[in-house]
Amino acid sequence: MAYPKHFVWGAAAAAYQIEGGAREGGRGRCVWDMFCRKDGAVFAGHTGDVACDHYHRWRDDIAIMKELGLKAYRLSFSWPRILPAGVGEVNQRGLEFYDQLIDGLLAAGITPYVTLFHWDYPYDLYCQGGWLNAASPGWFAQYTQVVARHFGDRVKHWITLNEPQCFIGLGHRDGVQAPGLKLAWMDVLRALHHTLIAHGRSVQVLRERCEISPVIGWAPVGIVPYPATNDPSDVEAARHRATAADQKTLWSNTLFSDPVCLGHYPEDALRTWGRDFPKFTQAEMDQIHQRIDFYGMNIYQGTPVKSDGNGGAVNVAAAPGSPINAYQWPVEPPSLYWGPCFIYERYKLPIYITENGMSCLDWVALDGSVHDPQRIDFTRRYLRELRRAIDAGVDVCGYFHWSLMDNFEWADGYRQRFGLVHVDYQTQKRTIKDSGHWYARHIRSNGSEPEDDLATPRVEVMTHVAARPQAVMGQ
Repeated sequence: MAYPKHFVWGAAAAAYQIEGGAREGGRGRCVWDMFCRKDGAVFAGHTGDVACDHYHRWRDDIAIMKELGLKAYRLSFSWPRILPAGVGEVNQRGLEFYDQLIDGLLAAGITPYVTLFHWDYPYDLYCQGGWLNAASPGWFAQYTQVVARHFGDRVKHWITLNEPQCFIGLGHRDGVQAPGLKLAWMDVLRALHHTLIAHGRSVQVLRERCEISPVIGWAPVGIVPYPATNDPSDVEAARHRATAADQKTLWSNTLFSDPVCLGHYPEDALRTWGRDFPKFTQAEMDQIHQRIDFYGMNIYQGTPVKSDGNGGAVNVAAAPGSPINAYQWPVEPPSLYWGPCFIYERYKLPIYITENGMSCLDWVALDGSVHDPQRIDFTRRYLRELRRAIDAGVDVCGYFHWSLMDNFEWADGYRQRFGLVHVDYQTQKRTIKDSGHWYARHIRSNGSEPEDDLATPRVEVMTHVAARPQAVMGQ
């Protein structure tokens, strides 16, 4: 069975992870330029200064995308490449680079999905407080205005923010990603609040300034507790965990998405953090709660849970020897079924899987090829679960594999390889992996697999939800 006729098959990447050209073309510095120079912060002292040299090799990379048959490419613009100081003077050479890239994609028949912020916050604005500064939403709106006016005649699909759970949680609370801060909860939540306002203001600017009517979404991390069994009590326990914000952790769906999609913070979050939560006005909540057209989900893994018998959920430990990837993340295909199901039933927005993939131990074999059967098996298993979600009634519009090519994997540097395309960082030679060739065939067939019997039992979760939408939304 194939996917819906107009399903979007794509791959994703991000500016700092692939572009390089860190000191070229008038680009300003970002917080990752700073973080990479912090002793011990990034594996082996790696940096994104050169990365995949996409800044110079974008034509070759578009040719690879075309060979793969991609229908869409999710990229990000580098904020400091366009506005070197974050605000103020516009860097025309930065705009020209993205002009060439966007026009090249369109000429190749590949639809660009542009992410405005994928973690490369301008260093000059960081020195003024970054996301802690109440002016930060205005700074982001200025950047959005420049981009919308310049590219809004060609780019239709926009994503405001990528994974705020990471750049706020890992970057401002845990200190393991840029900008490397370990702040008190009151400051972390202040930065979170300003980030959400920035999202809302950006949506407004895109709608006001884009020449062609924009299609706008955002891409938070998909936190996926899923039921260990099909028992209704376990399903309900997983649903509760997926929509909870009752612990002092930023790994929550609703803490970030309820304000964006429903216009209010979850009550359990307000109770959990109490006085540490920043004061906010209704006007600010209205600013955050702008209409968006889709919900992007970045899903790599999930956590099986079961009911504790008291309305809560407990994690189910993985069996010894359970599959993991090179990042040592568990391989959990059901997450691409249950994650979209739980988010769709809560927010009723069309969904794109904006990231999904795995890190493997890849290298070029003696025959000149890159054999990565685990990635093929991983992707096939996850996509089967995604199709089950579609069959169950979830409006899934597209899938973006992470990533197009091996790249700078943040604090892990170049030791993690997620790409469909292998990159030799010494020569910058690209080699399409076996998984890339498989994905190309998958795209050509629109996901149809003759051997695909989908024997996994299907849980009619969406049918159950459809019968009581008000009860679900009122949880």
